[in-house]
Amino acid sequence: MPTLVVILGPTGVGKTELSLRLAEEYGCPIVSADSRQIYRDLPIGTAAPTPEEQARVKHHFIGCKALTETYNAGQYARDCKHLLTDLFQQHERVIMVGGSMMYIDAVCKGLDDIPDIPEAIRWEVQRQYAEQGLAWLQQTVQEIDPSYWSEVDQQNPQRLMHCIEVTRVSGKPYSSFRKNSTLTAAERGFDVEYRMVERPREELYQRINLRVHKMIQAGLLDEAKHAFELLKIPLKPRERETKELLPNSINTVGYKELLPYFRGEYSLDRAIELIQQNSRHYAKRQMTWWRREQK
Repeated sequence: MPTLVVILGPTGVGKTELSLRLAEEYGCPIVSADSRQIYRDLPIGTAAPTPEEQARVKHHFIGCKALTETYNAGQYARDCKHLLTDLFQQHERVIMVGGSMMYIDAVCKGLDDIPDIPEAIRWEVQRQYAEQGLAWLQQTVQEIDPSYWSEVDQQNPQRLMHCIEVTRVSGKPYSSFRKNSTLTAAERGFDVEYRMVERPREELYQRINLRVHKMIQAGLLDEAKHAFELLKIPLKPRERETKELLPNSINTVGYKELLPYFRGEYSLDRAIELIQQNSRHYAKRQMTWWRREQK
């Protein structure tokens, strides 16, 4: 049976280097499982493989969607399944690499049988989060779905919002839709081999801080400004202080921190500090997810 080799690890740890080395060793392509690298116009801030790296090894799901497109783990799982079916006819192994845990789980473990979320519901939940913050999300999930609250990453707003969305659409707790078992190799059509890239925490955080500075030097400010312009997000100062409701494609570390800078709400040094801080927090959530998966 063919094998999907999944390279795991927190942001900035060095997954790209390992994936390239293994892909060249196996003579196989790389499938990205990164929910932001899939968008065009964001190569610097998402640390997407460079043109030189993509010339070394064939990559899939890199820069193939417009910023205005909506794309989620369900769509990715369906698209990836079709792609892997084709790739495994030519290769015994295929490399998957990326930091989007929901994308990886959707392919390797299967999707929960949950209803589609109307855009109106999604935007309403995002609006309430923007106005009331993480504490509101945490309290709401704790009240409507204690079972999911006991196992979810309670600092991850995306997971908490998704729980609220599903509950509002269905009238049922999100946990009632979740699978009690994962896909078997026979059901998937391939084996999964996980490889974890780890570094000591201090070394990882130093790499993250340095990478942010390199992104700034590589042109992240111009890239972010162009992305906001494409999405018609105004860069002028706001008349009143409210949290911004950003499209999902740009609502990510490295871009959302720059919007207030462009509007003159704080300095570039402060923006860089926030990108580094939020990148470290994201890395911590990724490591927490992996430890939970190992249990």
